[in-house]
Amino acid sequence: MATSTTDEASGKVVIKNIGLLLSGDIDQPILQADTIVILDGLITAVGRFKDLDTESAKTVIDARQTCVGPGLIDSHVHPVFGDWTPRQNQIGWIDSTMNGGVTTMVSAGEVHLPGRPKDIVGLKALAITAQRAFSNFRPGGVKVIAGAPIIEKGMTEHDFQELAAAGVTLLGEVGLGSVKAGYEAKEMVAWARKYGIQSTIHTGGPSVPGSSLIDKDVVLEADAAAKAAMDLKCPHRVILGTDGPAGSGVQPLGMLRMIALLSSLANIPAELVFCFATGNTARIRKLNCGLIEVGRAADLVFLDRAQGTSGRTLLESVQLGDIPGVGMVMIDGLVRCGRSRNTPPATEVPVVEH
Repeated sequence: MATSTTDEASGKVVIKNIGLLLSGDIDQPILQADTIVILDGLITAVGRFKDLDTESAKTVIDARQTCVGPGLIDSHVHPVFGDWTPRQNQIGWIDSTMNGGVTTMVSAGEVHLPGRPKDIVGLKALAITAQRAFSNFRPGGVKVIAGAPIIEKGMTEHDFQELAAAGVTLLGEVGLGSVKAGYEAKEMVAWARKYGIQSTIHTGGPSVPGSSLIDKDVVLEADAAAKAAMDLKCPHRVILGTDGPAGSGVQPLGMLRMIALLSSLANIPAELVFCFATGNTARIRKLNCGLIEVGRAADLVFLDRAQGTSGRTLLESVQLGDIPGVGMVMIDGLVRCGRSRNTPPATEVPVVEH
């Protein structure tokens, strides 16, 4: 089992000699800076080494001209308990995904729990338990935002008020429970939003036994924010998630693979696609990570072009469809892994000087 949350504080950390700094901000995806200063897990300064206070650091990391960016945020996962998935009967899938550069996961429902309760009291209890459990336990250091109830027939406005008061901030995928019709979903989604709970909706054919077809008409009738995104035609609204663990398995590199595929097949600059997987999600989900800016959590991924790629730079290699190599992952200013055991080997990796 992966290690749980640590109470250790990072102290002062200096990351220097950064070759490419991705911001996560789609309006300014690349920062003209080579150094990040961190204090007790939060970014305190970003800029040029010569201009920053880098003295008396507990930890100094030489990025060795590699790329540093916000840790990836998987906006669509289905955790259950701990670092185990009954979907694939696999232990350690979250820690393995952290080796793919993911530092935060957002639950779309704890739907794979064997015997998942579908009565109102039971589904609320499961959501609150998941929210509490993953607040206290972070596999591999990954922040799992969990506790996303699958809505069922018979729920009332009071149920959503009670869930919100208990700390639940998400709904599980609309369509995975007994609520199938758009008009039913619309009423419940409205109740959820009234109390600050965000919604997600399944689209397409059934994904697991018991789910159902959710077509465009149901999505629009349920008012699942898709219409707003289409009307705005705004790239700030694009976020990425893997739906893992899924029937196709656990995909530790799912986020990196989507970034490479979107950049190469859709011809979108790689630095913008990285924003889809970081800052966009952080802003929509109101998370204190996903962006390289003062006050944000120091959740970082160190990347370089994979050995053997035809791309001359990291961004060029990604836009050619190649997955980059992860050289280090940091969460709250603490190093969680060095060279990834899952990605292709990075050409260069950072070094912890002390």
